[in-house]
Amino acid sequence: MENSKPSAPESGLNPDIEARFIAFCKDGLSMDEITMTEAMKLFNESKHLLQANVSVAVGTGTPEEAELYWFVFVLYSLKRLSQRNSNDSITESDEKRVSLCQMLRAAKLNLVDFFKEIPQFIVKVGPILGNLYGADWEKRLEAKELQANFVHMSILSKYYKRAYHELFLAKDTNTDKQSAAGDGSDYHRFGWLLFLALRAHAFSRFKDLVTCTNGLVSILAILIIHVPARFRKFSVDDSSRFVKKGDKGVDLIASLCKMYETSEDELRKTMEKTNKLIEGILKKKPCLASEVKIENLDNISTDGLIYFDGLMEETTLSTNLSTLEKDYEDAICSTGDLDERLFMDAEDSVLGSSSLSGGAINISGPKRKFDSMASPTKTITSPLSPFRSPAKSVMSGNVVIGSSRIPSTPVSTAMTTAKWLRDVICPLPSKPSAELESFLSKCDRNVTHEVVRRAHIILEAIFPSSGAGDRSATGSLQSTNLMDNIWAEQRRLEAVKLYYRVLQAMCTAEAQILNANNLTSLLTNERFHRCMLACSAELVLATHKTVTMLFPVVLERTGITAFDLSKVIESFVRHEESLPRELRRHLNSLEERLLESMVWEKGSSMYNSLTVARPALSAEICRLGLLAEPMPSLDAIAIHVNMSSGVLSPVTSLQKLESSPGQNGDIRSPKRLCTEPRSVLVERNSFTSPVKDRLLATNNLKSKLLPPALQSAFSSPTRANPGGGGETCAETAISVVFAKIVKLAAVRINSMIERLQLPQQIRENVYCLFQNILMQQTALFFNRHIDQVILSCLYGVAKISQLNLTFREIIYNYRKQPQCKPQVFRSVFVDWSAARRNGKTGKDHVDIITFYNEVFIPAVKPLLVELAPGGNVKKSSQIPEAMNNNDKGQIPGSPKVSKFPSLPDMSPKKVSAAHNVYVSPLRSSKMDALNSHNSKSYYACVGESTHAYQSPSKDLTAINNHLNGPKKFRGMLNFDDVGVVSDSLVANSIYLQNGSCASSSGTPLKSEQPDA
Repeated sequence: MENSKPSAPESGLNPDIEARFIAFCKDGLSMDEITMTEAMKLFNESKHLLQANVSVAVGTGTPEEAELYWFVFVLYSLKRLSQRNSNDSITESDEKRVSLCQMLRAAKLNLVDFFKEIPQFIVKVGPILGNLYGADWEKRLEAKELQANFVHMSILSKYYKRAYHELFLAKDTNTDKQSAAGDGSDYHRFGWLLFLALRAHAFSRFKDLVTCTNGLVSILAILIIHVPARFRKFSVDDSSRFVKKGDKGVDLIASLCKMYETSEDELRKTMEKTNKLIEGILKKKPCLASEVKIENLDNISTDGLIYFDGLMEETTLSTNLSTLEKDYEDAICSTGDLDERLFMDAEDSVLGSSSLSGGAINISGPKRKFDSMASPTKTITSPLSPFRSPAKSVMSGNVVIGSSRIPSTPVSTAMTTAKWLRDVICPLPSKPSAELESFLSKCDRNVTHEVVRRAHIILEAIFPSSGAGDRSATGSLQSTNLMDNIWAEQRRLEAVKLYYRVLQAMCTAEAQILNANNLTSLLTNERFHRCMLACSAELVLATHKTVTMLFPVVLERTGITAFDLSKVIESFVRHEESLPRELRRHLNSLEERLLESMVWEKGSSMYNSLTVARPALSAEICRLGLLAEPMPSLDAIAIHVNMSSGVLSPVTSLQKLESSPGQNGDIRSPKRLCTEPRSVLVERNSFTSPVKDRLLATNNLKSKLLPPALQSAFSSPTRANPGGGGETCAETAISVVFAKIVKLAAVRINSMIERLQLPQQIRENVYCLFQNILMQQTALFFNRHIDQVILSCLYGVAKISQLNLTFREIIYNYRKQPQCKPQVFRSVFVDWSAARRNGKTGKDHVDIITFYNEVFIPAVKPLLVELAPGGNVKKSSQIPEAMNNNDKGQIPGSPKVSKFPSLPDMSPKKVSAAHNVYVSPLRSSKMDALNSHNSKSYYACVGESTHAYQSPSKDLTAINNHLNGPKKFRGMLNFDDVGVVSDSLVANSIYLQNGSCASSSGTPLKSEQPDA
C-alpha cells in the first residue's frame, strides 16, 4: 500500500510575497498608511498558511492566482472586521476605504470566483481572525450573507431586465424626438437605482427575495405611470394582460399582481414606501393621479395612484439620476462591499461569467440548488404546488407579452411558494385548533399553555424585534426598526400557524399508531417542540429567501443541533401534504447537509448518543471534545430575547431541561435498512402517514421499513425502545441516521463511478468499504465530511484493484458533482496527536491526499486488503435481517442479490453519454390524453407492443421506422411544458415518487467547469 501513496503538492511561493502584497495595496489600491499597517498585521499572521501548500490553498492551481486571492481575502476581512470597532457614522477614514469590487478589479478577479474560494480561506484563517478580532468574527464577516445577497441581486437584475424589456423599448421609435436624456436605457437605469434606494432605506436588514420582488414590481408600476408612452411596447387595452376595473379603466396594481404573482395587499404597501422614497430623496411633490391629465394615464384607473410631476421628463431625468446615484453612494459608503449598480452592466468583468451555488442560500439551489446539494430524498407534487399563472399568450410585435406558462425562474418559484404561504397557511388561526387542544389537554396534565408559551418565546428568538442597538441602513432608525418589527411579526405568525397545523397532523397519526390519545411523552418533550418550531421557521425563511437569516441560524437560536432537526424533517414533510415542491426540495437539501457533515461536527448531539450506543467510541469522542453542550432552558432563551436589542447570538445556559441530547443505534440496523429496496432515506416519495404505510406494508413484501415513532425518537437515549428488539432508543436513532448516511453515500458513489466509467465491481467494493468504515472505524467520520471518506475509498479501492486512476482524475470528476465544494478536498480535519505521524502534534486541516496517506490508510488498510483481488472478504456476522429474509426466499437459480442498494432511477434520467438526451416517466395528468385514439399512436408504452405477438426488438424497429418514415401530421404535439434540463440539474434531481420519478425544475446547485 505504501507504494501507491499519492504525492502531496509542494509550495510554489517565493520569498517576495510580502513585497508584492505591499505593492498591491499601495500601487493597486492607493491604500493609506493606517490601513496599510493593519493589513500587514493580518497578512503576516496568515501568510504561512498560504506558503505551506499554495497549490491546494485557493484558486485553481497557479501560485500567482493563489497569491491574488489571498491578498483580496485579507483585505476584505480587514475591511469587514476592523470597521465594526467604530461607530456606524460615515467618517473620513471610511470614505477612503476601498470596496470589494475595487480589490477584485485590481487583482483581475471576479465576484463569482471570490465567493467560491473564500470558504477555504475562512477554514484556514478562522483561528487567526478569532484571536485578532474576537469570537464573533464570522458573524461580523458576513461572507455567507454577502454571497446570498450577490446571488439574489443577480437573479433580481435579470428579472428586472426581462420585465423592463417586455414593457418598454430600448430606444425611442421616433428618432426626431430622442435625446440623451430620453434614451430608454436611462429609464431602465432610473428604475434600478430607485429599487436600490428602496432596498437601502425601506427593507433594512430583512432583504428577502419575495419582498425585493414586490419592490421591483412597484418600480415597474412607477415606470408605467411616468415613462413617456412612446417608449411602451404594450397596450393597456390588452384584456388578457390587464385587468379592467369597471368603467374606470385598467386596474394597474391588480394587473401587475396577475402578471408577476404578487400579493395585491403587499404590492400596495410597497408602492406607498416607494412613493414616500421619491418624495424624500428626489424632493418631488406627490399629487393624486386622478387630478392629472396626461397620455400615460389614458384608460388606466387612477384610484389610489400617485403621480410625480417632473420625475421622468427629459429636462429632469438626468438630475434625478444623479441624485439617486449620490444617495446610493452615501448609503453604501460605510459598508461598500458590493456595488449593486454593476448589475446593470452584464458585461462587467467583476461579475464573473460562471454561476454560483445558491446552496448556501438554496435558490434551489442554486446548485447548493444548493450551500445546498443533491438529495436522494424525494418530493411529490401537491395540487397546490406549484401555482401557475392563468395569463394567456399574447403577441405584441415580436415580443411575447404573456404566456400560458411562465418560465420557471428562481423569482417565479419564490413567488409561487409565497402564494402557498399566503393562501394556505395565513388564513389559519394563530392558536391551537380545537382538535390539537384536545390532544394537548389529554396528556397527564394540560400542556396547552406550555406549548403556546414555548412557541412565542422560540419564534421571538428566531425572528427578533429590532431595538435601538440594531445596525441599520441610512435613514430614520426608528422608521427602519418599525418596518423590521412588522416583517418579523408577519414571519412569526406564518411560522406558528404552520407549526400548529403540522403538529395536529402528527398527533393524529401518532394516536392512530399507538391506538391512544394520551401523547404525554411526545407533547411534553422540549426538544421535539423546538425542532418542530425550527423546521416551521426554516420553511418560512426558505419561502421568502431571507439573506440575513441563513441556515443554520434556526439551530443557533433555538438551542438544538443538526442531529435533533434530522429526526423531524421526514415526519414534517409526511404530515404537510400541501407543502409546495420547492419547500420539499429545500428540506431534502437541508437533510442532506445535515447528514453529509453537520451531524459529524463538534457539538453535535449525535456524539452524546454515540457514547450510549457505542461505548467503545466514548474515549475518542471525549478526547476530541465533540460532545454537545446541554440544551439551553426556555427561560434562559426568554431572558435573552427580552435583553436583546437586535440580532441574537447563539444562546448559552447552564440550566438543562433534558438529559437526552439525542438518540443512537447499532451498526447492524443501518446496514439492514440501507439494503432494503425502498429505504428510509430514498423513499420520501409518498410522504404518507405512518398509519397508511403500515397498512400498505401488510400487502407489500417490498414496503419500506418505517422510521421509529416520534415518541421513541425523542426519548432518553438510555431508555429501551418501546418498539422492542432489545435496543435502546439511542441505538435505534443511530441506526436510522447511519442508514440514511449509507444510502446518501450509495447515491454519490454510484454517480462518481458513472463519471469515471469504472466497472460495477469497483462500485460494489467502494460501497462495501464505506459501510465497513462506518461500522468499524466510525471515528474516521468525526469532524469530517462524508465525501472525504468516499473519495479516499474510491482511490484506495482503485489502487488495490490495480486500476490506473489518480487522485487528480477523481478530484476533476468530483468537481462536476452537484454537491461539490472545494473545501471538501482542500481542507480535511486531522488530529496529529492521534495519527502519530511525522512527529506532528495538535489539530490541523490538510488536503485530501495528505489525509489519505497519513490518516486514512493506517486506519483502513486491513479493510482494504480484504477487498484485494483473490483476497478473502470476510462476511460480517451482522448481516441485515432484511437481506437474510430475501436470501431465504430466493428462487433457486435466480441472480444473487447485489450488496449495492437498489437505487430507483433519477428523473429525468440521462440515457446517452454522448448526447444531452433524457427520459422521464409519464405524468399522470397526461394519461387521459394518451388513451385517446388520436394520440395513442405517437407513444410507445413499456410492456405494450406496437403489434400483437411481436418481440421488443421488432417493437423498437417499428417505432423507428414510423418516426423516420413519411410525416403524416394529424395534429400538433404540445411540448410547452418541457424545459431544457442541464446535466448538473439532473444529477441533483433525485426526488423519487412511488417507484416513478417526479421531474424537477430549478437551478443547478453547482455549475460544471473543468479542473484547472
